[in-house]
Amino acid sequence: MSRELLDAVEIPPDGDPRASVIWLHGLGADGHDFPPIVPALGIPKEAGVRFVFPHAPMRSVTINGGATMRAWYDIKSMDLERNLEIEHLEQSREQLEAWIAHERELGIPSEKIVLAGFSQGGAIVLYAGLQFGDALGGIMALSCYHPMAELIETKASDANRKVPIFMAHGTGDPVVPINLAEGTIETLRANGYEPEWHSYPMPHSVAPEEVQDIANWLRPLVVSA
Repeated sequence: MSRELLDAVEIPPDGDPRASVIWLHGLGADGHDFPPIVPALGIPKEAGVRFVFPHAPMRSVTINGGATMRAWYDIKSMDLERNLEIEHLEQSREQLEAWIAHERELGIPSEKIVLAGFSQGGAIVLYAGLQFGDALGGIMALSCYHPMAELIETKASDANRKVPIFMAHGTGDPVVPINLAEGTIETLRANGYEPEWHSYPMPHSVAPEEVQDIANWLRPLVVSA
């Protein structure tokens, strides 16, 4: 596995880091997309929580006319459950694992590392997080679905069978239809996971109520008692 780190926006805590949130953006965005949400999560700087927002590689995206943009993987057709570039999924998994390794080298145990993502970024944290060989602190997947849900049964790591999972989606999402997320929830539950599921009357975006629900879920996982 390559240990070269993707460039990222980093928000350090005051003092030594004790937990980390690695948050992946969606297609065509970058690591500057979600840092503005951090203050609304109500996590004090002195709690020792690092936030890392990596920038996806630049690559051609077929469904966007082949335009080059930041993307975790190519999507070859509007049938989002098919025609994904598997090689890109694996590359992104390795790049995410490189950041996990970096956080662990800072002294943060894997059980205090939460993987988060929106849209394509959420697909990657589900894909990579459920396969990761050591216990994670949590997986937060927003407005997304597992890109290869059949792997939940065949390739999921025993270490993360009990990992806390938060999934949320807009009922009016025209980009990633909510039925794809609901299908992922069904597959997770069928395989013994207990995901926390929320839906909101919104498009492909993040709602204020959702941010509050994220905060309520995330704080107990990363802030030490």
